[in-house]
Amino acid sequence: MAKKNKEGVWIDVNNDAEKGHVNIYDRDPRGEHNSTHINIDYEKGTFNINEKTDGDKTTTEGNCYLTSACIKHFREKFNDDCEELTILRNFRDSFVSKEDIDYYYSTAPIIVEGINKIENNNSIYSYIYQNVVKVCVNAIKNGDYQFAYNRYKSSVLTLEEQFARPLMEQQITKVLKPKTN
Repeated sequence: MAKKNKEGVWIDVNNDAEKGHVNIYDRDPRGEHNSTHINIDYEKGTFNINEKTDGDKTTTEGNCYLTSACIKHFREKFNDDCEELTILRNFRDSFVSKEDIDYYYSTAPIIVEGINKIENNNSIYSYIYQNVVKVCVNAIKNGDYQFAYNRYKSSVLTLEEQFARPLMEQQITKVLKPKTN
């Protein structure tokens, strides 16, 4: 059951080895309320956010490979506001162009889908965490924004080539197969 914090917000957190759930309510959930529900699948490295405000519902699917790498690294201790993601989001909002951000968000879900099709994808997410997330965060902390940007940008292009392109080629091949008699 959700517990009320000192700001009057009700929060319920449930975690196990495979999934995590965070439910946030603006008032007692047993009555009329607005809410946000965050569901994390640690195995797939994905999440979704369901929000209900004044009867309107929205759902956001999360397929960010940086977040997925953090989910896989921290497992049931994952927090969407972890230091790594907070620093990377601030960097994104302050340093990365809108075009690069749009490109990342159009490409990242395909990269995540491609990585998730690989049986032992934990090693890939571990590599991303160690060689992209941690390296970029350390560079940002040291004020080396250009290095962080270059590492981030090269990771997008490299991971796209390794995981998104083969997936897209498979999808195109399925569509373009000639009719056989």
